[in-house]
Amino acid sequence: MTENIIPHSHAIKLEDRVKKLGFKPQLIWFVGLSGSGKSTLASALEEKLFTEGINTYILDGDNIRSGLNSDLDFSDDSRKENIRRIAEVSKLFVDAGTVVMTAFITPFEEERQKVKALIGEENYTEVFVNCPIEECEKRDVKGLYAKARRGEIKNFTGIDSPFEEPTNANINIPTHQMSIEEGVQKIYDLIKEKIKS
Repeated sequence: MTENIIPHSHAIKLEDRVKKLGFKPQLIWFVGLSGSGKSTLASALEEKLFTEGINTYILDGDNIRSGLNSDLDFSDDSRKENIRRIAEVSKLFVDAGTVVMTAFITPFEEERQKVKALIGEENYTEVFVNCPIEECEKRDVKGLYAKARRGEIKNFTGIDSPFEEPTNANINIPTHQMSIEEGVQKIYDLIKEKIKS
């Protein structure tokens, strides 16, 4: 089957888009437990970049799982497929000239390395939104930890499903020790050179 798939080579390339847009696209991958602040940080960073004229887009866990990945459950295999699909979509966004931010728990190191390999290290920034599970449980905005503790949600990361803490993230943001503004500034300081054309 795959021998009949021949990708088309388009006339407009990424370098053409970079020249026109005035910035280099980037994938900023926010990793962390549920409730750590991934989506909050991504949203605040997007606002900052957007006001500077940078094309941005956020891919968020709940949004993706209610559409593109609605056929997946939370088994280890489905989690891996979830990340694989998101990585492929992110690659398309980067090729289209967008700074894309993803907010996914991404519990397995192997999957994070696959994302980096697919996107290319120069186009990839991994942000570990580092927050202890005890603090995430206190926040528990969606009430998910409480349900997981009662056994109402199975395979919940940090409770009965593992979370492998990143050891090679580009930046570590301890959201229990710094404000969102401070975290965003740290990420911005890191990526501003990467997206400069």
